[in-house]
Amino acid sequence: MNIKYLLFFVILQICIVYGSHFRGGTITWRPLNATASGSSADFVIRERFSWRRSYNYPASGIICFCDDTTIATSGTIGENDLVRCTAGSYCPSWSLMNTTTFCTDYSTTLDVSSGERTRVYTLPLNISFTIYYYSGNWLNDLVKGGNTAWFVSNRVNTNLRPDGYINTSPVAVTLPIIYKEINIEHVHVIQMSDFDSDDILQCRWANANVSYNTNQLDECGGICEGVPGARLIQENCTIVFTLTIAGLYAGVALQIEDFYNSAALIANTPMSSVPLQFLFYGYPTPIVCKTPPTIIGNRPNRACIGTPIGSNVTEYVIVETYCPGQTIDNFITSSPIGMEKSAILNPSPGIYHLILSWIPISAQYGPEPFCAGAIDNNNLQSNQWCVTFLVGFDSPDVIRPKVVQGSISPIGTIFQNHTLFSFQTTKSVGRPTRNGTNIYFRDATNNGTIVAQFDCGWAPEVTFTGFTTVIRFNNTPPWQPGHFYYVTMAGGVVSGTEFCGPESAPINDPTYWVFNIWNPALSSTTTTTTTPFTTNTITTRPTSTTSINTLLTTTGIVITTAAPATTTTSTTAPPTTTTSTTTTGSTGSIITTETTAAVMYSKDFEEACKYPILIMTTVIFAIAFPIQTVVMYLAFIKFEKMYNPSRINAKARHQQRMKRIMRA
Repeated sequence: MNIKYLLFFVILQICIVYGSHFRGGTITWRPLNATASGSSADFVIRERFSWRRSYNYPASGIICFCDDTTIATSGTIGENDLVRCTAGSYCPSWSLMNTTTFCTDYSTTLDVSSGERTRVYTLPLNISFTIYYYSGNWLNDLVKGGNTAWFVSNRVNTNLRPDGYINTSPVAVTLPIIYKEINIEHVHVIQMSDFDSDDILQCRWANANVSYNTNQLDECGGICEGVPGARLIQENCTIVFTLTIAGLYAGVALQIEDFYNSAALIANTPMSSVPLQFLFYGYPTPIVCKTPPTIIGNRPNRACIGTPIGSNVTEYVIVETYCPGQTIDNFITSSPIGMEKSAILNPSPGIYHLILSWIPISAQYGPEPFCAGAIDNNNLQSNQWCVTFLVGFDSPDVIRPKVVQGSISPIGTIFQNHTLFSFQTTKSVGRPTRNGTNIYFRDATNNGTIVAQFDCGWAPEVTFTGFTTVIRFNNTPPWQPGHFYYVTMAGGVVSGTEFCGPESAPINDPTYWVFNIWNPALSSTTTTTTTPFTTNTITTRPTSTTSINTLLTTTGIVITTAAPATTTTSTTAPPTTTTSTTTTGSTGSIITTETTAAVMYSKDFEEACKYPILIMTTVIFAIAFPIQTVVMYLAFIKFEKMYNPSRINAKARHQQRMKRIMRA
């Protein structure tokens, strides 16, 4: 008995010394086809885990080291272990899934590497069971749960949803390690999304209550409630917390669950339960530079980007620094398989770029999240920045204006009281789910000053009607006569209707949507010139031109230009004649001829054609009806002669009679 305890103690010490390598992870699943057909369906099980990069014991089958070569050659990392099955009748048939993953990310500064693996399973419909990854250990430097085992548990449910489809589990994403200053309250938002876009998503703390939780299994191992004093807002998965000890980590274990409707939420009957585990790290108040870097674009945080399969994806992570001597030395990222990242670029002082390149494949259909955090030379980390690439779907694009009253209205010269604006997109869109998705009206005459802006996430002035988005100024518009204006848009002013709502790209081009305000003061000027009785005045009328460019106006306002009038005055006085020519400026006589050009709107064209078409239809019908009647009458007479039984029998009798006569 003492030997058994001694062996257990030795094994435990080995785990403590060599086994502190886990840095969190997640397991998700989805059907390849959500429409049920038959008694089974194919499901993609996805696992993603993070490890201590410097932890490598090849003899034990554990390699956590990763670099650019590992990623380029599809090298695997992690512990050579298995995802197992429990709490379900299907478990004896479950084929164990290996936990080594294809490396996708690493950080030398944070000593972490991450990888992902997917596998397709054919599962019976209308069953449920729990898959889990259990091993050890978490690192020792945890506020709670140091050197304890981990449990990552997921509930698979192949029962058909009330709408008749097969369910897809939610997806949640975050970085494996997040640095935060101690003794300051922080807010960290977990990005949740669900392919079944109408589901209600909630996130909760994982727990080890087997009889209470969804998985019927320990969900968090040693890091249950691993962030002391933290509060969780379940509806949007927001953690409000304060770290108090520098140099220690805090383990976070969450479960993301989807509910079909509010009744299911009240009854606490989720359709699936997805784990997400990661770490916070507390650092003391900085002395040199107290402001962490910030990721400022190119896309906003939590953006959803439509990404066709096989397309060449290029995105920029743009970082800004704020202190003298502050530089970006490293990034920590969470990427889909196959995504490449450039070296860190420094195109201008205080601005750094990381370029993402990726060609998604058909096996990656659906949501593929990406997260990044920038790390400076003082080991300060930016807030997490995440986007979701929706593979297999297109983002809506705002159509560039081409013709009068085309995809964008208005363009060209408009009146000062104009209040209605609209633009069209390449697909049906709706209101974005994020705030900060602004449309800006800028005064080009005043160096691009913003004169009006509308947040498409909530502004009632912006309405969405399928392919057309309308902006209506409810108050007096800010237009100034004679000024030129242009419109810019933040990323995501419109969103598609699929999944997380793929967003439109930002538009910053000042020539994309341009209009100007009619200035009546410059349209015409009349001045009466009085000459002495003894002076003969001959006024030569100038040539006036009216310029209508249908590509540049949508209002029908005539753009008039006129040459100044030239007055030739001849004064006769003996013995000489003096001739002088005077050209009047803006205060002289300007005589113009105006040629108007009618600009017809599509609705006007419809109204103008409605009655002529009605009259033409009536006339054509009046002429065609009697002709059709006569033709039909003659046709029926012909058919009656051809197929009338009496006529057929009479004809047959006549033929027989003629035969008898001929024989006689």
